[in-house]
Amino acid sequence: MCDEVRWEVVLTDPGDRVLEVVQVVRRLTGLSLWRSKELTARSPAVVLHEVPEETATAAALALREAGAGAEARKLG
Repeated sequence: MCDEVRWEVVLTDPGDRVLEVVQVVRRLTGLSLWRSKELTARSPAVVLHEVPEETATAAALALREAGAGAEARKLG
């Protein structure tokens, strides 16, 4: 069992530049364009789950830079 603390990235608000956010979600998750758009529309939504802190922080930053509201949250 791994003792490393895991994180998740939550998209809290897609913002005004939804297309840019969808593209970032697609890049981060590897989902199809359609699935990425669907996930973005369901915000708040978990974009990444059980990832290292560095990955979560970078992903949240990328989403915020695209105009979204996003946060990295420590699990458990």
